[in-house]
Amino acid sequence: MPFSFRKAGMMAAAALIFGPAFSQDVQNLPVPLEIQKAYASGTRSTDGKPGAKYWQNHSNYKIQVELDPATRRITGSEKVVYTNNSPERLQNLVIRLYPDIFKKDANRDDREIDPADINDDGVEIVEVLVNGTRARAQRNGTNMFVPIQGGLATGNELTLDVKWTYLIPAKSHIREGTYFKSSFMVAYWYPQIAVFDDLQGWDRLDYTGQKEFYNDFNNYEVEITVPATHLVWATGEWQNPEKILAAEYLDRYKRSRTSDEVIRIVTQQDREKGGLTVAKDGKHTYSFKAEHVPDFVFAASDTYLWDAASALADAKTGRRTGVAAVYHPTSRDFPEVARYAKQCVEYFSTYLPGVPFPYPNETVFNGSGGMEFPMFVNDGSYPHTFAAEVTAHEIAHTYFPFYMGINERKYAWMDEGWAQTLPNWMEFDTPGAAKKFIPQQGNAQYFDMFAGKEQEQPMMVPTNLLTGNAYTIATYMRPSQAYTFLRDMLGQEKFKATLQEYMARWNGKHPMPYDFFFSFNDYLKEDLSWYWKPWFFERGYPDLGIGEVSVKKGKTKIRVDRKGSLPVPLRLIVLFNDDTSEEINETARIWKTGATSFDVEKKFDKPIKKITLSGITIPDVNRKDNTWEPGAQEK
Repeated sequence: MPFSFRKAGMMAAAALIFGPAFSQDVQNLPVPLEIQKAYASGTRSTDGKPGAKYWQNHSNYKIQVELDPATRRITGSEKVVYTNNSPERLQNLVIRLYPDIFKKDANRDDREIDPADINDDGVEIVEVLVNGTRARAQRNGTNMFVPIQGGLATGNELTLDVKWTYLIPAKSHIREGTYFKSSFMVAYWYPQIAVFDDLQGWDRLDYTGQKEFYNDFNNYEVEITVPATHLVWATGEWQNPEKILAAEYLDRYKRSRTSDEVIRIVTQQDREKGGLTVAKDGKHTYSFKAEHVPDFVFAASDTYLWDAASALADAKTGRRTGVAAVYHPTSRDFPEVARYAKQCVEYFSTYLPGVPFPYPNETVFNGSGGMEFPMFVNDGSYPHTFAAEVTAHEIAHTYFPFYMGINERKYAWMDEGWAQTLPNWMEFDTPGAAKKFIPQQGNAQYFDMFAGKEQEQPMMVPTNLLTGNAYTIATYMRPSQAYTFLRDMLGQEKFKATLQEYMARWNGKHPMPYDFFFSFNDYLKEDLSWYWKPWFFERGYPDLGIGEVSVKKGKTKIRVDRKGSLPVPLRLIVLFNDDTSEEINETARIWKTGATSFDVEKKFDKPIKKITLSGITIPDVNRKDNTWEPGAQEK
């Protein structure tokens, strides 16, 4: 959070540092110094649009990698063409080596690792060349620093060549790893050039396990060599299925690309029969291409089953997205996951956010936990209802962070909060469960448990400074409530249009929180700082209570007291003596002026038996004052 200065002093300091005078408050929100610098330099603008001088850097990766399942060893080489679009001459590159988290001396303060996976080497770098010349790299944590002889000027590019090898962990699963001994989810596996942006320069934050990622938009051409026993699934579009799959399975795969119904490409019987690939033994090499994506992952298995279908992603053009589920034969929920994935793609494309799904493929891999990647998901097996929820959450991440280029390391609520929120109105037909599936109920109840307590921190505290429950609440639960009640307040159509405008302005770029706030303000032509401040910047909690209830001239007056600072909706259920009821709803806008109470006045034709405030989808830290019954105060 920015340090609190008096406005006059702040203006003077900003004038000395940046030239134009800025106040601490921009559109009535406190703005940190580095953000003010971005406004002064013209890379961002206070109307929520990219500035006239906005820029970002870019890489083209060509990678050859071989996976040896018997040893779990990855061996790779890459050629990266990196373009510097920044106004600065770069003197070095920052390269991410995420598997170094498994080194003995790594900082793992927020993830436990099985001792069997801790090693001395992490990523073994065989060679690093910059423009064909061997470079003397230095390593610190999960970063490698590579000097650039003579620097890299604005508008120029360089070529980085790296050869490396490392062991995939056998027992630890930090979003990736080994499953059922011979199946692999391979993520964070290649030396990756870090982001250099207009706010912080190089992203040098260490990877410690919990905090997630921040990547530029790059192009990938990847060749993956595995034994003929293994099938491979990956980010991007598969370039050579005809050279890999035997005719029967190639036909099923091709039909799945346009099928509305799920096709079982590889069944348990097929696995037992064998002969899935053209190569009967030895090795085969898969080829994939992906354009304008922030990362690349792949998975390989000699036992997993494979279901696939396609979803209509863009009704105007007829463009479809292939969806797939690959899973261990023992999984009980995954036979339904391809169908869930199809429904998610179509829902997100048409309803919320209502933006055509941006990728040609989406594969859900049966691993552990729940983690998103471009065109890929790693999910564990769960009871059917939760399997649907996790599938929806992870696929929602296609938009946030991938389509939008979010910096999850500093502003994780800008993506996790949306992934908690966007599926809130989906309906799933899950085996053995009710059709209506409303995760908002769980979000509100979980938020109730921690809201307003010492460990809860404002969302605008950078995510990399948060751990444990503070991280979870600020990243998932609190933003999901803020987004949900914002939608209620604006109404479905206005909310959708405003969200789409923000996405249109910033997709393929790197928005930060103020770009989100100011884009909404600008499009709506309304200052929402009264809402942004308590929800995103301040410590506070939701707490409404029923105050005085009185009857005058035939009208019942119900006073609702706002005891907490967070603006939340008001929902009253009036139960009558005949056990019928009436519901009264107001959005969070009733608190815009900062009022501490709100009066509901209405004429009821029946005697009131009980009045209940809020409900399970509206958080409230103290529900003891949420009911009123006639005569109860005299008891």
